[in-house]
Amino acid sequence: MYCLGCYKKTGKPLCIKCSKTLFEGAKVPFELDFDAPKANNAELQNNTKKMSIPGVQLKYSLHLKGDKLALTPKNGQFILKPIPPIRYLDAIEDVPENEHLTMQIAAQVFKMDTAHNGIIYFRDKEPAYITKRFDVKADGSKYLQEDFAQLLARTEDTDGPDYKFEGSYEAIGRFIKKNVAAYQPELEKLFKIIVFNYVVSNGDAHLKNFSLLKLDNGEYRLTPAYDLLCTVLHTNYESDTALDLYEDSLDSPFYSVYGYYGRPDFLELARRLGILEKRAIKIIDSFIRSEPLVKSFIERSQLTKASKGKYLYKLADKTSRLKPRMDKNPPVA
Repeated sequence: MYCLGCYKKTGKPLCIKCSKTLFEGAKVPFELDFDAPKANNAELQNNTKKMSIPGVQLKYSLHLKGDKLALTPKNGQFILKPIPPIRYLDAIEDVPENEHLTMQIAAQVFKMDTAHNGIIYFRDKEPAYITKRFDVKADGSKYLQEDFAQLLARTEDTDGPDYKFEGSYEAIGRFIKKNVAAYQPELEKLFKIIVFNYVVSNGDAHLKNFSLLKLDNGEYRLTPAYDLLCTVLHTNYESDTALDLYEDSLDSPFYSVYGYYGRPDFLELARRLGILEKRAIKIIDSFIRSEPLVKSFIERSQLTKASKGKYLYKLADKTSRLKPRMDKNPPVA
């Protein structure tokens, strides 16, 4: 049996470490005491909110009472994401495991700070993704969290229905550099998340999927990474990135020749963010070097065979784009 949190072999649904990080050591059953969302499931319908892939995934708020997870309309400590009810997406049954797998790859392979997460089952045996909220303090109060649609003043009224896709990753970095005191490590963290999303084919990493958190000392930091998944498993025509890398990046010499972002584009983004080239190269090369380990996570995941194959194919494609090219005639402006 593999742990429903970290994938390590264990005799229990959750290993001791995951039980501690996700549920503070409480012996929470891996099966909820209610069924998955259905049209006639009034209990869940009353606690429904909509969110991405894109805009169709449901989420529910849960509160831990003793060793039991219960639905709550407010002040929840956990977010529950079931299989989306919108069945026109591809591989719909793989959505919870996709997010769980991708978040675990980020945390375990690349040592990224991520929201704690795992898989849990409804009473009718349907799986769901569960994640612990990082904006809720131990006493139930909350840290101030603002996403970059808010911080960059992007709204539907001012920027149209696709407002959260209006902007660039460079603009996020510029805001951090201007408004975060200890901005250098946060910029490297941002850069790593951007490259990660590219490698795992997350085309939904828009402005609302990056946020700042105000700490008790008054300083701001990037939140742990969240909403990481390989979106191309569910939407065939997904863009490589939800935002441009930087202003006019689609006119870059590399993109103009190949029609996709490559190593020079990410190095240019790093330069614009003020990240030393040797640091950017180290980050990029870590994704190339770790490809075999990422493959091992995908292969032992609970994705269907078809989804595993597609994830592996896209991973190899994206990783190859980050490798140095030895072209005799490199792209020029």
